Amino acid sequence: MSCPICKNETDPKYRPFCSKRCADVDLARWLNGSYVIPAEEDDQPDEDEMRDPRIPRH
Repeated sequence: MSCPICKNETDPKYRPFCSKRCADVDLARWLNGSYVIPAEEDDQPDEDEMRDPRIPRH
């Protein structure tokens, strides 16, 4: 198996990565939004989106 970041052989200690550096690069990509999981948008707005913000909720 090769490292998904640099394509070197993986190290069992950092699997599926080859090093801590590549594992940290992957984590940084998740944290800064480079990776996203696709989601379907709702066609219908929910109740909170439809309410008038000027009217207080009780």
